[in-house]
Amino acid sequence: MKILITGGAGFIGHNLSIYLADKGYEIEVLDSLERSSQRAIEILKSKNIKVTRMDVRDRKLKDKLNSFDAVVHCAAYIDVEESTKRALDYINNNVLGTASVAEACVSSGVERLVFISSAAVYGIPKKLPIREDHPLKPISPYGLSKLLGENIVEYYSSKLKTVVLRLFNVYGPGQSSYAAVIKNFSERLLTNKPPIIFGDGKQTRDFIHIKDVCRAIELSLKSECTGVFNIASGSPVSIEELAHLMISISGVNVSPIYSSPRPGDIDKSWADITKAKEVLGFEPEVSLKDGLKDVLIKTNT
Repeated sequence: MKILITGGAGFIGHNLSIYLADKGYEIEVLDSLERSSQRAIEILKSKNIKVTRMDVRDRKLKDKLNSFDAVVHCAAYIDVEESTKRALDYINNNVLGTASVAEACVSSGVERLVFISSAAVYGIPKKLPIREDHPLKPISPYGLSKLLGENIVEYYSSKLKTVVLRLFNVYGPGQSSYAAVIKNFSERLLTNKPPIIFGDGKQTRDFIHIKDVCRAIELSLKSECTGVFNIASGSPVSIEELAHLMISISGVNVSPIYSSPRPGDIDKSWADITKAKEVLGFEPEVSLKDGLKDVLIKTNT
């Protein structure tokens, strides 16, 4: 199977590209390179994965897709806080970008489109754990841009096979610091500084390792199934528990520092992943402890 990965030089995209290439898929990366890391690009090239510089809104995209069986659309601006200050930029990049990719897929005869969405489409949870039929009421322009992207993909689903994956709190080596609590904690611990917790630390999140995300995407590519799926661990972890676990793994003799809550932070969030398990055959494999060891070791190298 020949697969194009948009945003393939980003955190999720470059990890996915390597994962699929190692599995024997023919992979090509497309990225504007606006926010990619040089290290990610070097890793891709070391794996002989072709990297094409192109914005997904480029009208030439449909010509690029002619020879591909599937597209995984990862390209997006992803900073929630930044989106509150640059809402139009997020709508322009994320929403129009998704429309461009979907239209190009149809025009080029691509069979399958996997859209990487986010738990941000849910907004403040009304009921936990969150199922796919939970009301969709995003509280940030980023979340709105992902919801509008989902609507676009749904519209095009009558013309090609589509899968929407709502990722929860993805973490792993090579992640940027855009509101990524594990990345921020690890960077402080690796310089012998205590992690900073905003609020009382009782807020919960659903963390999933990038390796499990890559497996979920592969299952979406291989399956004949279509639809919307939560991709997460299915288990809540408090930020306070996370901090103490990371301190224990690192061996640094510190205690967390507590700071003022950040405006707009959701209190409790975790996913019901029953649908992904039953339909896609998805099962998370990387434990939080093992995944955190992976982050702390690789961030330090």
